Amino acid sequence: MKREEARKKAEELVAQMTVEERVGQLKYNAPAIERLGIPAYNWWGEGLHGVARAGVATVFPQAIGIAAAFDEELAGKIGDCVGTEGRAKYNEFSAHHDRDIYKGLTFWSPNINLFRDPRWGRGHETYGEDPYLTSRLGVAFVKGLQGDGEFMKAAACAKHFAVHSGPEALRHEFDAKADPKDMEETYLPAFEALVKEAHVEAVMGAYNRVNGEPCCGSETLIRDILRGKWNFEGHFVSDCWAIKDFHEHHMVTATPTQSAAMALNAGCDLNCGVTYLHLLEALQQGLVTEDSITQAAVRLFTTRFLLGLFEENEYDKLNYEMVECSEHVALADRAARESMVLLKNDGILPLVVDDIKTIGVIGPNADSRRPLVGNYHGTSSEYITVAEGIRSYVNGRARVLFSEGCGLLADKTEALALAGDRLTEAQIVAEHSDVVVLCLGLDETLEGEEGDAGNSYASGDKTDLLLPKPQRELMETIAKTGRPVILCLMTGSAMDLRYPARHFNAIMQLWYPGARGGRTAAEILFGEASPSGKLPVTFYEDGDSLPEFTDYRMAGRTYRYMEGKAQYPFGFGLTYGDVAVTKARVCGSLEDADGEHPVSVSVTVQNLGKRDTEDVVQIYIKNTDSAYAVKNPTLCAFQRVRVKAGETVRATLRIGSKAFTVVNFEGERVMDGTHFTLYAGTFQPDERSEELTGRKAVRVELEFPLKWEV
Repeated sequence: MKREEARKKAEELVAQMTVEERVGQLKYNAPAIERLGIPAYNWWGEGLHGVARAGVATVFPQAIGIAAAFDEELAGKIGDCVGTEGRAKYNEFSAHHDRDIYKGLTFWSPNINLFRDPRWGRGHETYGEDPYLTSRLGVAFVKGLQGDGEFMKAAACAKHFAVHSGPEALRHEFDAKADPKDMEETYLPAFEALVKEAHVEAVMGAYNRVNGEPCCGSETLIRDILRGKWNFEGHFVSDCWAIKDFHEHHMVTATPTQSAAMALNAGCDLNCGVTYLHLLEALQQGLVTEDSITQAAVRLFTTRFLLGLFEENEYDKLNYEMVECSEHVALADRAARESMVLLKNDGILPLVVDDIKTIGVIGPNADSRRPLVGNYHGTSSEYITVAEGIRSYVNGRARVLFSEGCGLLADKTEALALAGDRLTEAQIVAEHSDVVVLCLGLDETLEGEEGDAGNSYASGDKTDLLLPKPQRELMETIAKTGRPVILCLMTGSAMDLRYPARHFNAIMQLWYPGARGGRTAAEILFGEASPSGKLPVTFYEDGDSLPEFTDYRMAGRTYRYMEGKAQYPFGFGLTYGDVAVTKARVCGSLEDADGEHPVSVSVTVQNLGKRDTEDVVQIYIKNTDSAYAVKNPTLCAFQRVRVKAGETVRATLRIGSKAFTVVNFEGERVMDGTHFTLYAGTFQPDERSEELTGRKAVRVELEFPLKWEV
């Protein structure tokens, strides 16, 4: 159904409602209007990495893990799965007259905020620190979720518009200051891409203010940029209970009535919260018009008509058999396999099970379900922890010893015991093992959203980049045994890995790998599959060099602006192969060029190693003329390739026209400069990546007007 047709139907239906009924439809838990045949509908749904909070569903790796795969096709397939399972569950729930929260077809996903600071607790909900990577994965996810049928399969929502990445403890009162250059260069591009390319159906505002305006009542963000500059036609939703922050914390209004009016007049159609209960009073006081209430209701019912909620549609036959079906579980396994990042390997990996008599599996995350799933997760019918995955893989060919070692955060595991009550056991297990797999990290109780997280002193954020003290003591205890150690780190963010980098034989970043992620981890540890993930965030040498958390200027942040060397850089990740980009050239003809992708780069990729693997070809660009150019080379294209041992393959990557622009201090995107350097490799062209890989990226110099090589 075309939007024009859906809007016309929405206008006709809304015209039959009283103004009181129209106001009632602007709440997230919209009531039924029986006389018009309108059932109740709850707009609140979650689907960052699988349908969440609505019972059983396929639980994929958390979004940061999806980002680490650097795979647009995968992101699209995951979005498609979320949409399919969401529609199947909706069909079944509705047939049973269950219209509860989390059981609709409007999913408040994806989170495309930039992970600008590793201390932010919600960063693992995002696609990392790079606006280009975020936009490509976000567009693919939204297209997959919404589908390309006559009706929308489900409705996606880009959140949180627009400048939002902590601190969680201050979000209800915080004013994020961002200059025009940082806005256009970093904070807005992913949202623009999802609106213009993916036609995302909804956009959610953030809790905080941006340059003085509350995001959910910002005329600059909603009216001028989103609806004006970008021509967004969908609906806008507030973050939950964000509108009451206007008068309770931001102090930009005095009453709930004024807050409701401010949000509606700016263009916020749907209130996740209860402040819009005051809209009738705002209407009586002349603070809003009936037309503005009608307009918001029409936008919301346009979405419902686009979803086919009032007529038969092509998705009505999707049933419960689609939920967590074998195809979707296999996709989750693929996602976990592509997401895991090998950061260090002195040759110990892959393990050969026949050469090992005893494996020690140690750590608070070794046999815990919580770090498998991250936050905003569904319920899996099966969970496989790392300990279970290893135990199942070796299948009696080696003995597996286990020790929790310590609590995730607490200094003891038994209430009446002394601090460090499992350290000795962990030491004994290590001493009796040929190799130790040490599973450390965090989970959603230590990094997450304010109000959802357990570490209330930080409201979901980290205070530093160190692992909790009990885990640091466990690392030191295991290191002193002299046994070979493989660290499997389960976190959603960058940590300080200086100690394990010095003392352990291998480090693998598992993220929050999904419900069955422990099985995939075991398959990679034992060489059943090669790791191929890349870091979507920078692992800094330590947190001391980071700017103040509340400073939203991008200077010194992320790989694009940082000074000095990273511990493990954005884009870095090892494999069991030995893959290198050996040649790169600009190719094509003027006839092949288009306005969106004026440059194609052909690369030659060789696997000089003895193992088949996938890897990620990455192209970075540096404008060498303009004073407005981003400080460091930035990602402008990427593509997964599979390269067998000893094989040479070729791939062609297309670079978008935006990569050749810069943003001036007024926030205008312009062409400035004619000389560009492209870098092609399986990592970014920084000094630290060269140290870690022993290779340099292939350079290609470009000058406009382009001289094409056919």
